Amino acid sequence: MKGLRVNYAGFGVVAAAILLFAQCKKDNPSGPVVCDLTDIAYSPTPYTIPKPAHFPEIAIPADNPQTLEGVQLGRRLFYDPILSGDSTMSCSTCHLPQASFTDNKAVSAGIDGIDGRRSAMSLLNIAYATNGLFWDGRVRTLEDQALKPVEDPVEMHAKWPDVVDKLQQHPVYREMFRKAFGITSCEQITKELAGKAIAQFERILISSGTSKYDLFVNGDAEFEDDELRGKLMYFDEGQNSGLPDAQCFHCHGSITLTGNNYFNNGLDSVGRLDEFDDLGRWEAVVKLSANPDTMTKGKFRTPTLRNIALTAPYMHDGRFKTLEEVMAQYNDNGFRVVNEDIFINQIGFPVTVGSTVHYSGLNAQQTKDVIAFLHTLTDTVFIHNPDIQSPF
Repeated sequence: MKGLRVNYAGFGVVAAAILLFAQCKKDNPSGPVVCDLTDIAYSPTPYTIPKPAHFPEIAIPADNPQTLEGVQLGRRLFYDPILSGDSTMSCSTCHLPQASFTDNKAVSAGIDGIDGRRSAMSLLNIAYATNGLFWDGRVRTLEDQALKPVEDPVEMHAKWPDVVDKLQQHPVYREMFRKAFGITSCEQITKELAGKAIAQFERILISSGTSKYDLFVNGDAEFEDDELRGKLMYFDEGQNSGLPDAQCFHCHGSITLTGNNYFNNGLDSVGRLDEFDDLGRWEAVVKLSANPDTMTKGKFRTPTLRNIALTAPYMHDGRFKTLEEVMAQYNDNGFRVVNEDIFINQIGFPVTVGSTVHYSGLNAQQTKDVIAFLHTLTDTVFIHNPDIQSPF
């Protein structure tokens, strides 16, 4: 995205910031910041998000069209610790580019050193998440999602009115909000506009289409034998090759390999659904529905498997350090909890003993083959894209 980077250290910008500061004032010590921004040109540049040709179109909200200026503002806000209560933590603290926008921790600690309950999810291809966000799907849009961590007492532990006050008094942000949204005064900077800007930036976090898997899909690369066997087992395509079903694609399907849904993937054995340590999706649906479905207890949104080799540890609570540990869990074919996904219980070859059918799981070589395929999903061009790095 040519021209996305903004050099905030240039003399012209500094001079403009000083001029803006001189023009702004507070009518009274406790009142809103008031300043006239109309001397700054407002001419937003429409921005089309780059994506691989074989990826679907990206849905853009009518009330938040993508602009170059909006993305620039969102990127700066995403990396700026000004959003936290003590100005020490930014969105990027838990979502690092080199970790495919996770933080490689089981759970993340907020500004007060308190650990959260869940692992930071990857934001790769988050624009395609149309069935709720966060592990439990508690919000529907990126605009809403961007607002939540700021006031979460375990995370950034700030108050939006305080954050907005800091943004209103910040010369650079005054100019950037004007250029992105056409506001005419500092007091028009709001948390909603901040959320829109961050959402615009998060929507550009799209795969480059240069992973070995994408090249293979497009006929531009060949798989090694182990990668191909792993791919056939992943997508349940190996019957003619004598390979068992790994059953992966049922939950990790579609072009983004997420499935865009919620599952109990057989992590825990419980007698009753309310015995799960973390009720997952239930915590969201009980607030969103008058008649919440109890079968949602212990279910979580499926994360993307793109760049999965870069995002350890794994699962909603980061309990597994390696892909080998993950595969060992699945090879046990779950615990037969009533709301477990049925395919968790059908990994491997069917084995009939008397009138009972169970499944073999994958052997050691088959497990290695699936992991070899998962490594073909690594997209290093994405994580090194200069347009998604910190502007500071």
